[in-house]
Amino acid sequence: MKILFCSDPLDSKVIDQEYEQEYKCARNLGMDVHMISLESVLDGELAKAVKRIPTFETMERFIYRGWMLKPKDYEKLYNALQQKNAVLINSPTEYRNGHYFPYSYEAIKKTTPQSIWLGIEELSNGFDLLFEKIHIFQNKPILVKDYVKSRKHEWEEACYIPDASDRQKVQTVLRNFIDRQGPELNGGIVVREFIQLEQLANHPKSAMPLSNEYRLFFLHHKLIQCMGYWDEVVYQQEIPKLDSFIDLAKGVASPFFTMDIAKTPNGEWTIIEIGDGQVSGLPSHADLEQFYKSIMELEVN
Repeated sequence: MKILFCSDPLDSKVIDQEYEQEYKCARNLGMDVHMISLESVLDGELAKAVKRIPTFETMERFIYRGWMLKPKDYEKLYNALQQKNAVLINSPTEYRNGHYFPYSYEAIKKTTPQSIWLGIEELSNGFDLLFEKIHIFQNKPILVKDYVKSRKHEWEEACYIPDASDRQKVQTVLRNFIDRQGPELNGGIVVREFIQLEQLANHPKSAMPLSNEYRLFFLHHKLIQCMGYWDEVVYQQEIPKLDSFIDLAKGVASPFFTMDIAKTPNGEWTIIEIGDGQVSGLPSHADLEQFYKSIMELEVN
């Protein structure tokens, strides 16, 4: 298994600073590390993007560890690498399955808050269809996000709605969210029932509630690491029982993905979302050596 990182935006010969520690750790463990230019991918200059990748005689499998890509851009990168016999672990379809919320919902819906969504094209004529779907939440509190991200650090203005039946508030938060996402809006709009989570602290800048939350990484549907989600809180070494989540993970149609889980005040654990494992971040307190060793051991076996 080879690892693919993003180069520095200003120098394609230097690793992106945000991934420098991961790059050094993987290289020190003897893994074969390479770099692509993310900026060239986004500019459509695919040959330039992968120019530092050699052409291999036989197929070599790669894991990308870098910034998020929209599925159409991921597919372009996938195809450019494939021409060099370098194949990313997740196909474009598998990347979409992990990265875009609606495509993983069926696998986790029994253990995650109720959710509805509309694609960007369905929103082109206004919010009427979305308002129809929102009726299922009655007057419950809800959250707004796109297929990938929320604006949780703008909790009151562009994320949280106390009453789903308050049409004016729904419209205000939706418009705030869409306007502020701008061209970064991914896929469409997702509306989810808000459920109370066990709160550990509040974010020091945004005052957003920080929950008792963990991120699980799965490779070939086997759990390779469980880590506290937030860097801003101190975890009490309370690792949840993971058997049920490991079982649910078998239904996610992707070889490498993450599952974020959180605890409710009554002691139950719920799934927050699924993410593509290649673009899901590691908290700063993560054990990088254990993470990459787990990948190496599973690939060898």
